Amino acid sequence: MNSIKLLHAADLHLDSAFEALPGTLAAQRRREQRQLLRSLPALAKAQGAQLILLPGDLLDTDSPYGETVRMLSDAFSETDVHVFISPGNHDYYTANAPYARLRFPDNVHIFTRAHLEPVLIPELSVRVWGAAFEDRHCPALLRGFALDRADDLIEILCVHGEVGNPGSPYNPMSEAELDASGFDYAALGHVHAYSGLRRAGNTFYAWPGCAEGRGFDETGEKGVLLATVSRGHVEAEFVPLGGRRYESISVDVTGRDALAAVRTELPPGAAQHIFRITLTGECDRAPNLTQLRAALEGHVFAMQLRDETRLKRDVWALAGEDTLRGLFLAALRKEFDAAESEEAREQITMAARWGLAALDRDEEVFPL
Repeated sequence: MNSIKLLHAADLHLDSAFEALPGTLAAQRRREQRQLLRSLPALAKAQGAQLILLPGDLLDTDSPYGETVRMLSDAFSETDVHVFISPGNHDYYTANAPYARLRFPDNVHIFTRAHLEPVLIPELSVRVWGAAFEDRHCPALLRGFALDRADDLIEILCVHGEVGNPGSPYNPMSEAELDASGFDYAALGHVHAYSGLRRAGNTFYAWPGCAEGRGFDETGEKGVLLATVSRGHVEAEFVPLGGRRYESISVDVTGRDALAAVRTELPPGAAQHIFRITLTGECDRAPNLTQLRAALEGHVFAMQLRDETRLKRDVWALAGEDTLRGLFLAALRKEFDAAESEEAREQITMAARWGLAALDRDEEVFPL
């Protein structure tokens, strides 16, 4: 049975702003994104893939950096693998878009119109169909579409879009439409989480998710799909790309030194990744986030620190002390006992934490 092996990557979002990172780290991440693009032909060659499918949002903006533009035109020049690009809602095709202004090697095909068009590759017995967003929105491209399956070609779809959301402005499609389309495999972009290989009748489809995370809404390992497609059958493997990951971890600091607790919870290789670290549990006073941040420099690539610890219940016992601390807590405890709502008690508790931190000359008590 004839089959084709392909590499399916999507949503690279080159030149993302990385607004949550400091400027120098954001620039470093953009450079790493460009290298990610260059790695795709090498990965395809190593895995024996005959096609590279890029269904949209290869770029994050229609005004990419010059370095990105140059790499975009050169990245696929040293491979003879067929490359297909279907622009999405972030890198939609216009006469002034980078895709229209650049000169690409002959093995790269860019779809330029908002309706499905085929490209036949006779030596592989495969036909690749694709389309382009022409602005930030795109109508339903599969509505009423059905292939004539009179020949033995493997039929592949490469588009940006959503499945199961009929009101979507981003090329909505249903599983019924995918089934009726007659495609063997639909390589989709737009959804940033890996979908797993799915099936709608005789049509298999998938999103590989974004190739690298760009924020804490895109946590965990990211990568691409390697798929072997034949008529009526698809096998797919998710391949992690090994880039920097965004991860969220929660650290209970009850009865523990905050720094030691965080270091214990950080996974191996943490220095390569970006963490949102949320401190939980009970403590006498707010953890010093400034000191903690300084102590963790070099242990992670970048971090956000959040303080969600609670004041120990027995801290009010100190209100009986004949000290400034005791007088401060006694005054607040009186207000706490008289409070008429949980919200008011929470505000008073936070005031106690701030006050204790100030008395201990901590420099920072607010969560980031």
